[in-house]
Amino acid sequence: MTSQTTRGHKRKLADNNSGPSPPREPSSAVVEAEVKGLIQTIRDLSSRPVEKVDRAALRKAAHALADFCKTDELVELIVQHGAVDSVVPLLAIADKAEPAVHQSFTEVRKEACFILGLLAVKPEYQHQIATAQALPGLVRLLQAHNISSPPARAASFGGASSGGNERSGSGGVARRAADAITNLAHENLEIKNMVRQDGGIAPLVRLLNSWDLKVQRAGAGALRTLAFKNDDNKHQIVECGALPLLIQMLRSEDPGVHYEAVGVIGNLVHSSQDIKQRVLEEGALQPVINLLGSSCSESQREAALLLGQFATQTPNDDGPDYKSRIVQRGAVPPLIRMLSSPDTALKEMAAFALGRLAQNTHNQAGIVQGGGLSLLLDLLESKHINLQHNAAFALYGISDNEDNIPCIIQVGGLQRLHDCGERLTVQASKDCVNKTIARIKQKLERDDKRVLNHVIYTMRSSDKAMQQSVAVSLAQLAPTGELKNIFVDKAGLDILLDLLTDKTATAKTLQDGACALLELAKKVNATSPVEAQPQQPQKSVYLGEEYVNSKTLADICFLVEGRSFYAHRIALLASSEAFRAMFNQGFRESEAASIDIPNISYETFTAMMRYIYVGSVEVEEELALPLLQASDQYLLEGLKRLCEAALAQSLSVENLADVWQASEAYSAPQLAKRCVLFALEHCQEIIAQDAAAAAGGADAGSACSGTPTGSNLASQTSASLQGGGAAAFAEMMVRMVPALRSSLLEDLAKAAQQQQNQPQNNQQQPQQNQQQNNPPGPGGGGGGGGAAAVFMQQML
Repeated sequence: MTSQTTRGHKRKLADNNSGPSPPREPSSAVVEAEVKGLIQTIRDLSSRPVEKVDRAALRKAAHALADFCKTDELVELIVQHGAVDSVVPLLAIADKAEPAVHQSFTEVRKEACFILGLLAVKPEYQHQIATAQALPGLVRLLQAHNISSPPARAASFGGASSGGNERSGSGGVARRAADAITNLAHENLEIKNMVRQDGGIAPLVRLLNSWDLKVQRAGAGALRTLAFKNDDNKHQIVECGALPLLIQMLRSEDPGVHYEAVGVIGNLVHSSQDIKQRVLEEGALQPVINLLGSSCSESQREAALLLGQFATQTPNDDGPDYKSRIVQRGAVPPLIRMLSSPDTALKEMAAFALGRLAQNTHNQAGIVQGGGLSLLLDLLESKHINLQHNAAFALYGISDNEDNIPCIIQVGGLQRLHDCGERLTVQASKDCVNKTIARIKQKLERDDKRVLNHVIYTMRSSDKAMQQSVAVSLAQLAPTGELKNIFVDKAGLDILLDLLTDKTATAKTLQDGACALLELAKKVNATSPVEAQPQQPQKSVYLGEEYVNSKTLADICFLVEGRSFYAHRIALLASSEAFRAMFNQGFRESEAASIDIPNISYETFTAMMRYIYVGSVEVEEELALPLLQASDQYLLEGLKRLCEAALAQSLSVENLADVWQASEAYSAPQLAKRCVLFALEHCQEIIAQDAAAAAGGADAGSACSGTPTGSNLASQTSASLQGGGAAAFAEMMVRMVPALRSSLLEDLAKAAQQQQNQPQNNQQQPQQNQQQNNPPGPGGGGGGGGAAAVFMQQML
């Protein structure tokens, strides 16, 4: 803030000097010689007795040297040739002469102030200028300024007003002296203290009462610099009576005047509760609020910053609450309007002020009702770190009011908080966002359910987007005990499912819906892995690995892809209803010595038979889909479960559609559920997949290309994703939603029942754990393998 102000003064010094600065070539020997000659001329002329000094020549030389000082590259050269020691004496030239003679050197002194101010732009020369006794000279010039005469009555010399008539455009020596002090003291604590010790603060305060507005601005600018991070200077400025004058300047019609005044007050109150209290007691509050409507954006920014500081003032026991008073006096509407300004710094300060005002409960509701909520959410997505943090802090305050929670949820605020929380780079801002989300969750979990019921009621809105935002938010934050009420009884689940199947929805909307449904599924334990333990009928007989494709006691032969596979009817009869029907109900296969198997590969058939003989089999990824088809065809439920588990573990964006189609075609509901949940979890990846990648990925990801159904499934996959993007994902969800809806309704009902039966469940848990720790053997029937061994011994 201070550096920006000082740079403003430096520009002002250059802009207000008479005549344009001619182009210079810093490396030119001619320029160096000219600079050296000007400094020598100034030194020679100023060393003469006052009555013998050629005033016109001295002023001309000083003016020409000032032109050179405007070029930053020449400043070092000018200082090296002794400009400081030559120019500083000009500040006191003719001090002891007659008044008329003294006044005749006014322009010379003004040029000297101007030169020193330009040289002080370089921090490395500030100390040199100060130790050359420039400060006492500058202070004397401030003290000599006449502030009592109005412009129309000021005496003039050579067309310039000695009192600093604004109409003359020169601003007077006092303005130049104040500007020089501003640049000398910029970020220099030692010189700030020297100005105070040399008595410079009091005359600067006097300048605030000058008739010349430019002099007022210059005086305020110097005080602003001196007050920054210097408590001794702050207190002296206040004790010299600056506050009433500064508050008057806040009401000035001149933007430059009230900008400098509000800046001084801002630096005075920073980290000083006592001065802040005095400023408020002096009546600064309303003028500062009025500046929010200024035509000067810099004044608006400083006023917003100052109001944010006023809002942190701790009231006395019987004192006013300034947070409430600031709002009552009309600050919130202009601050909210400032949030949409193209000026980043202005938005930053407005968010800062609103964040401090939002620490009051009633103010929190007023900010939301005034339209500030959506704008603050927009600022949270800014690339500017300070703007992000100020917006995050304001939103945190707003969320403390329970009446604001439905509003935050209705506009999709919760989703935006989640999204921004992941992208923010500053940990403090992340913490603020996370605390806001936690606060919203806490309000929804209150025992009285007032906030929760209010939010649930808004799902009745005719605004489809609002319905969806509410349902998405409740899926993430609603208490577990209320899920059935919200998503079954109040139809919240159907809102979410409609969102997922909306082919006109944006990718972001679909992602929000997918994340919400996934979170809902987690809450009701619907995302547990597919159970791989096969559940076999009690009649299962396992002959053992040694009898797989063995001629020993074989009584049936299968022809698979032209190759023989020997088997035993007893093992097949005990394995499934399909084989029992094949051998017992008059089919021609029941009397045949060999049976042709036309639609299964030899490798798949071997794996299936190994499962029948052993009770388990390692399902390799490339065999999972054809083996699933075979297990469905021959009614091997245990094998089907193994295939479902293997396919669930190998799910990817590329093979998702194939596996889903297989789960539907071969009645694998557990696998279908996993496919849907996988699609929800990887929604963003699926949407991002373009048509070409989807078509190529479908061919590469198809695990059943060796079966007749594999190519069919792959072609369906390619067709379903051909459109790419959000529409393709919505189309996929259209096919998946019925299974998802049925599954979630069942899970929600179970979860609700578990909530009601929690005491009984707790009592039964030890017994259940004991049963889980003693699972059945591979056959699932508890002893089928032993019976098979006895049988085979008898046969042998």
